[in-house]
This record gives sequence, C-alpha cells and structure tokens, in this order.
Amino acid sequence: MSKYNNIKTVIDGITFDSKKEAQRYQDLLLLQRAGVIGEIIRQPSFVLQDKFVARSGEKIREITYRADFAYREKDKRVWTVEDVKGGNATKTHDFKLKRKMFLKRYPCVEFMTV
Repeated sequence: MSKYNNIKTVIDGITFDSKKEAQRYQDLLLLQRAGVIGEIIRQPSFVLQDKFVARSGEKIREITYRADFAYREKDKRVWTVEDVKGGNATKTHDFKLKRKMFLKRYPCVEFMTV
C-alpha cells in the first residue's frame, strides 16, 4: 500500500501509481481515438531550474517536474500537461511549489490537475 492508499494498476502492460491515473489514461486513449487529442506522452519530465555551481563550489542539481500526461488538443497548438491527484492530501507542498515554478517557466503550456 502506498503513502496515499493508492493501488497500483496495470493497463496494457503499463503500471500506473493509482486506479485514477489508469482510468485517466484510458480516457485519454478514447479521446485520441476520437481525434480530439493526439501525441499522448506518459510521464514527461520538465526542467524547472537548471543545474548550477554555487559560489562555494557546491554543484546544485537541476529541479525537475514529472507530470502524469502531456498531449495536444487537435484544435490547439499548445500542449496540455496533466497531473492526476486523488485529493487534497496528494497536493503536497512540494507539488504546489513545483506547479508554480512550472507555470512561470512554461507559460505557453496548459497545466491541469485532474
């Protein structure tokens, strides 16, 4: 059992962290088959802050955010990024901070929490 009581679910040989995420994947596949969206990407990673070397010489790793899904709506040129959340408990301080950083760095990408 996970920290948030999620149950890992396998669909088409792909393991998802929760039933809700697996269901959303199936929904997105249906939308893709209907021609509403395209180019579904699972777990795309985005750099929020580049790596750098501090004045002290310490090497600081980049900060990244991994979404659950990204896709393009057929009538739009912009990407939509989704993060599937089971409730307020999964909207951690870390998630909220990374969401803000994402919105600042990628203003042309639509961010959705489902």
